Amino acid sequence: MSFALGNRANGRGNAATAERPDRYKWIALSNTTLGVLLATLDASITLIAMPAIFRGIHLDPLQPANSFYLLWMILGFLVVSSVLIVSLGRLGDMYGRVRMYNLGFVIYTVASLLLTIDWMTGRAGATYLIAFRIVQGVGAAFLLANAAAIITDAFPANQRGMALGINNIVGVSGMFVGLVLGGLLAPIDWRLVFLISVPVGLFGTVWAYLKLEERSQPRRAPVDWWGNVTFALGLILIMVSVTYGIRPYGASQTGWGSPRVIALLCAGVVSLIAFVVIEGRVENPMFRLPLFRIRAFAFGSLSTFLSAVARGGLMFMLIIWLQGIWLPEHGVDYVDTPLRAGLYMLPLTLGMLIAGPTSGYLSDRFGARWFATGGMLGSALSFVLLSLLPIDFSFAVFAAVLLLMGASMGLFASPNRAAVMNSLPPQDRGAGGGMNQTFQNSAQVLSVGIFFTLMILGLAANLPHALAAGLQAHGVSAATAHSASNVPPVSILFAAFLGYNPIEHLVGPHALGSLSAPNHAALTGRSFFPQLISGPFSTGLHEAFLFAIVACLIAAAASLMRGGNYHHADEAGARRAQSR
Repeated sequence: MSFALGNRANGRGNAATAERPDRYKWIALSNTTLGVLLATLDASITLIAMPAIFRGIHLDPLQPANSFYLLWMILGFLVVSSVLIVSLGRLGDMYGRVRMYNLGFVIYTVASLLLTIDWMTGRAGATYLIAFRIVQGVGAAFLLANAAAIITDAFPANQRGMALGINNIVGVSGMFVGLVLGGLLAPIDWRLVFLISVPVGLFGTVWAYLKLEERSQPRRAPVDWWGNVTFALGLILIMVSVTYGIRPYGASQTGWGSPRVIALLCAGVVSLIAFVVIEGRVENPMFRLPLFRIRAFAFGSLSTFLSAVARGGLMFMLIIWLQGIWLPEHGVDYVDTPLRAGLYMLPLTLGMLIAGPTSGYLSDRFGARWFATGGMLGSALSFVLLSLLPIDFSFAVFAAVLLLMGASMGLFASPNRAAVMNSLPPQDRGAGGGMNQTFQNSAQVLSVGIFFTLMILGLAANLPHALAAGLQAHGVSAATAHSASNVPPVSILFAAFLGYNPIEHLVGPHALGSLSAPNHAALTGRSFFPQLISGPFSTGLHEAFLFAIVACLIAAAASLMRGGNYHHADEAGARRAQSR
């Protein structure tokens, strides 16, 4: 009898041992998904809240001298996370992925709290917010660099597509969920867009420290300082050049030809070339160049970069389209356009949430190649359909196209991420996952620069004449109208992006005060500005979408070249051993 009891006890022990890993993988997935959601949500929540933030710190974002603060409030978070992800993924391989991930939760939560207590106003207040947005980006980089590797360590190879699909799609959709949250919270108090992350971050931090297990085998190695410095410097210089490239320079509507931008770009390229040379010679490089010999990793990462280039500027274009033109023309007050814009883009999120986990699950059985390729082709088709829509579209058709776009993005993102992570040796999952995430984040910053540049060039071709003629038709003097028409198109673009009617800025209160009541009401109402920029905006939009279509098609070709379903040899060997 004691023998039987012993067997039962041993059986329970074996069952508990067998169940523990199964329970743990869901803990790892849910916690890392929460972390990735927070990191991506905060990359977008400030976009919709920007007017309320600048009103709260008493700074006019439409003054040319303040465009620096506007741009870095938008891009600073993305720039720093792009720069650090590879280094932090490599540190996760060396010192423990869970340790690095947990530290990221702490940094992120503390930065979110400090962002809510900005007591300064004007440029000092904006500088404070930018500084701690960058610190918040550091925390997000810790989370993003190690989340996929933690999931890959926790799940067997035949379930990673589903798990990484859920994690990746929730992360991508967080970009669009942030728009809705920003629109809901900012009208109440702009500080709430940062404060909302604090209790969630605290919960996630405690949960991670208590429950996450280190399943990797950290391998201590000397830090590749020269590689880290040259890589970070190169990316920072190139991304800073993007922020100056979309601002006017002299008589040019963009700054891409300015000595500053050219110098920044050249210095960034030289730094990255030095980085590649260093990585080929040091014993323990941060950037594992030999990983590109793995076909699935190389072409998966290339398609990641191209897909992010295609979609990175899409959110900005949709916000400008909705906030600056479509919603005001349909009777929505400018104060209410941020929330409404976020809500009207929910079909995009819905498509991703439906297609992402489903395609990830199916790719575990049938491989990623055809799902990811089909997703990129569907994205190209979606951009074609968006470019065919009139500026004053039917919302039902617009929502259907966004649903298709979201489903196509989900169809690509989940299988592609799973294929990339499955192709990596276990000891390089942190570095490889960080490299893949860096391609995605840096491509988004580049995409914003490309989309804005194409849009600015489209506006510059037609806007000055349309603005001068429209103002004079409503009683504004020729001299004042001509002066207003010389405003840089980027300022008009920022106004549309923020949901502002910039006519008072352009014409001036004195000139507006001298107009008749009907002309004054027409210029400051909801219709004049949207109708004024509709034509020039449409020209720029078609150029931007054409670029996105080409990027999606090249990404589809790259995805097709990844080969069949591939898992690293170590994992294949483990599966064969289990099958025996």
